[in-house]
Amino acid sequence: MSGSSYVNSPYVDSPYLGTESRQREQIATLGRSLFERGLTMGSSGNISVRTDDGGWLMTPTNACLGRLDPARISRLDGDGRLLDGDKPTKESFLHMAMYAERPRSGAIVHLHSTHSVAVSCLPGVDPCDCIPPLTAYYVMRVGKLPLVPYHVPGDPALGDAVRGLAGRHSAVLLANHGPVVAGKTLEAAVYATEELEETAKLFLLLRGENPRCLTPEQVAELEARFPRE
Repeated sequence: MSGSSYVNSPYVDSPYLGTESRQREQIATLGRSLFERGLTMGSSGNISVRTDDGGWLMTPTNACLGRLDPARISRLDGDGRLLDGDKPTKESFLHMAMYAERPRSGAIVHLHSTHSVAVSCLPGVDPCDCIPPLTAYYVMRVGKLPLVPYHVPGDPALGDAVRGLAGRHSAVLLANHGPVVAGKTLEAAVYATEELEETAKLFLLLRGENPRCLTPEQVAELEARFPRE
């Protein structure tokens, strides 16, 4: 079956589809949306969701998020072994590291989005919190964003570095690489990733302007009223 027949389907949320089928459809639909809006390019970026049986669906290696075939999305068991579909992304260990520390997370999005990557390359950013609390929605959807030191892509040590932060943060920024964002649902993870990218753009526009950020009290109020997970 062709990827386009799934992606263009009006029945992405249809109750007549099984849960896994709906998840596959949603990965393809949201992946295409991210790609078409320039939030990822080429074969960069990857998406995963937790399945009802304790395993995962994950985008395949070297796959373009704009042209995913739902039938070929990788299905992994609870130990990360491939059950069917194409070989999963080579960055699957990043997802597994996040899930291991965030049992309530239902989905993870990793992109190489331009403005977020630009922030990850800047000297002098706070490694404990790369982007200040410029807006309420950034605090609500992302919170503090720690910087993970640079590792060669595919280095298993990167998974260990992410694991050390994921228990306390729903999003991390990989130096000279890009963000990894977890959410209760795939929609929540995508929205948080979009909010991160837009706030990174604001941060770059405001550099040198001494912007007015939210106060610690305002941040604490938002975190209390709008817990992420």
